[in-house]
Amino acid sequence: MKPAFLITIDTEGDNLWDAPRTITTRNTSYLGRFQTLCERHGLKPTYLTNWEMANDPDFVAFGRAAIVRGTCEVGMHLHAWNSPPLVPLTADDFQHQPYLVEYPRDQIREKVRRVTDLLEEKFGVKMQSHRAGRWAFNETYARILIECGYSVDCSVTPGVSWSSFKGDPSGTGGTDYRSFPTGAYYIDPGDIRRSGPSTLLEIPMTIRPSTDPPLGRMAVRLTSRSRLATKVVRRIWPNPLWLRPNGRNRKRLLDLLERVVASGDDYVEFMLHSSEFMPGGSPTFQSDRSIEVLYADLEALFERAAALCEGMTLSGYRERYSARVAPRLAAQA
Repeated sequence: MKPAFLITIDTEGDNLWDAPRTITTRNTSYLGRFQTLCERHGLKPTYLTNWEMANDPDFVAFGRAAIVRGTCEVGMHLHAWNSPPLVPLTADDFQHQPYLVEYPRDQIREKVRRVTDLLEEKFGVKMQSHRAGRWAFNETYARILIECGYSVDCSVTPGVSWSSFKGDPSGTGGTDYRSFPTGAYYIDPGDIRRSGPSTLLEIPMTIRPSTDPPLGRMAVRLTSRSRLATKVVRRIWPNPLWLRPNGRNRKRLLDLLERVVASGDDYVEFMLHSSEFMPGGSPTFQSDRSIEVLYADLEALFERAAALCEGMTLSGYRERYSARVAPRLAAQA
């Protein structure tokens, strides 16, 4: 059985890295080209969609049409600072972009419920898949997703800690995933690092340690206390490696794909933001030329992925995973 190739797109407003006061969704008009590329290679993206994109009529029409064709899935993505109910958490939520897990439990539940209801109304399907905004996830969040009927989460970034990235300035930062598994597992709602008795399947991002030489690994360690220095060093020696294009890493993407498939893993997970398909929609791809470089990289990666893997949505992979592990779980019961 071929491993699944999972394409996850954080589907959100334009260039949220700049913390805009007014959020626009012009990137919707650039998604058709990407969807066509995926379909040509038999791949099925999952568009993890947040509040502003769910309110964009053009994106809703685009998503509904692809759902009817059976060529995509629409899931949920939540940015706490602009998803209702809007209850201020910091002095300036648009600037600080606080993590959902920093809000009181009742507000977390209500934000999840509101965006879920909106997505299901707009797209006419049950929401099954989810990724947390800014990768911030915890046990409270997991339990609320289960209560709301979600069956897939893909928020875990194994080997990566977000603790130095603040949301609420008085908070402790994002989630530390350094001790988390790299493969899929049913989450234990009491400890999301472990497998346990729940219906929520965690599908961690495909992230692996760098195979760079010792000099690169040493440089990353020595600059770990400076975000600026770390950013510079990791442009030269990325560590860890994500299946995520940046316009300069085609060979690394292909090598990582081959490495994961050769290891016997049963899925490979790619990610990007919807705004990264639009020139100027992100810090990474600023020009028309950079977008063409991105598409050249995607063409090479997707061509190879189609040869090695089977294209699936997140919920499609969950169905296959559940069918495979169900007999083993029954035997252990």
